[in-house]
Amino acid sequence: MNLNDYWTNAFWSVIPTIAVVAAFWFVLRSIIRADRNERKAHAKIEQQLRAERNQPRQLASTDDERGQPDQLPERRKRLPKADTGER
Repeated sequence: MNLNDYWTNAFWSVIPTIAVVAAFWFVLRSIIRADRNERKAHAKIEQQLRAERNQPRQLASTDDERGQPDQLPERRKRLPKADTGER
């Protein structure tokens, strides 16, 4: 076996892996693009319906009455450390 056969075999061994990665990337890219386009279309339809009904935009569940994001408390309750039994 000469060096040329070694590199040829190495090349042909890597090709299936590269093909699977490329297929996986293409499928995920298609799913993400479809989701993004669907969200844009849904937002556009919602905006049109709100304009027809003359309704304001709904607040997100994390917004308060003024439309400001909820503020987290400065101190969070600390849980006691679990006793692992190690001494």
